[in-house]
Amino acid sequence: MISPFYKSQKNGFKIQIFKTNIKTKLELNSIKVLLNSNSSILNWSIDLEDIDKVLRVESQKNLSEKDVINLIKSGGFHCEELN
Repeated sequence: MISPFYKSQKNGFKIQIFKTNIKTKLELNSIKVLLNSNSSILNWSIDLEDIDKVLRVESQKNLSEKDVINLIKSGGFHCEELN
């Protein structure tokens, strides 16, 4: 379970947490362009050491969870919101 403290909204920004199947730095680099090109995404990271390959996205409020999921899926990877 994700702590509400970890998944929060502050100052017009929100933090979203996702489970992915991105396993390597090479795969991470392949989606880097997709994530960096989205102007609503302010910061992001993927924990390749975590069993769930957790993607953490800090974004403006107008970016929905579905938007992030579709973005990752467009790169050929699985992505689902962690609750």
